[in-house]
This record gives sequence, structure tokens and C-alpha cells, in this order.
Amino acid sequence: MSRMPMSRQGAGLLGWLLLAFSAAAIGAVASVDAATFYAGLLRPHWAPPGWLFGPVWGVLYLLMGVAAWLVWRQQGLRLAATALGLFIAQLAINALWSWLFFAWHLGALACVDIVVLWLLIIAMLRAFWRVRALAALLLLPYLAWVSFAALLCYATWQLNPQMLS
Repeated sequence: MSRMPMSRQGAGLLGWLLLAFSAAAIGAVASVDAATFYAGLLRPHWAPPGWLFGPVWGVLYLLMGVAAWLVWRQQGLRLAATALGLFIAQLAINALWSWLFFAWHLGALACVDIVVLWLLIIAMLRAFWRVRALAALLLLPYLAWVSFAALLCYATWQLNPQMLS
């Protein structure tokens, strides 16, 4: 599949990036008031400042899109259906988290969601590894950040039972 024309490769890269950043945009709609809400929460002392989340997530969505493109480029949609299906599933669960936490203030469900997301990332990473090791390696920062975010989500929920019912 990597012998496809450069124009198709470029269009594919654009498509995978658009898909990844579309999930980011769906989450961002739920996060319109996130800065104010986050600032009003009790947070563990190790919580990062709110301004850090946007740049980190921007880089992570870029890496996710490139990783998916590498898998697609290597095998195409049909042969990499499982790996790319996991990619799409984790994007949906990722976007849902922002709605659960920031829009609907459902701390317990946000924690469940992020555990499901973490498991999907592990499955996706393994599936990507079988197709293209570099694609899996590009997902390691995402796995690390979501691992940290899961701990932060749980700790913040526990510190704010009235605000995150």
C-alpha cells in the first residue's frame, strides 16, 4: 500500500488528521467553560495548570492522526480494519469524556470512560504495532498522558463530590 501516489498519501494524511481533530473539536464544544469550571474545582497538588491541557492535547491529536495514517498507508482500510476501527472507537470515547466531565459534571462516569479509553488505547497500540511499529510508538505519549489524566480525573472527582456527582 505504501506505493500509492503521493497525492493519495497526502489526501489520506489530511483525512486522518481531520478525523482526529474532529474528535478534538467535539470535545472542545463540551469544554467551552472548562477553564472556569476547572479553576473552581479542588485539585490535587500535582494537577497541572489549566492552560497546559490545550497544547498537550493538540500534539497528541496530531500524533494520533499521523499514527493512523501510517497504518492506513501500510495496509489500507480493508486490511487494517481492526486497528483503524479501534482508532475510531477510542476517538469517540475520548470526545465523550469532555462531555461527561465538563458539560455534564458526571465524575464517576468520566472515570469509567477514561478507563475504557485507556483499554482501547492499549488495544489500538497493540494493533498498530502489528502493522507498523512507528505508528505504535507515536501513541506512547498519548497512553502516558491518558494514564496521568485517569489519575487526575479520579482524584479530582473524589475531592469534589458535590460538583461532580
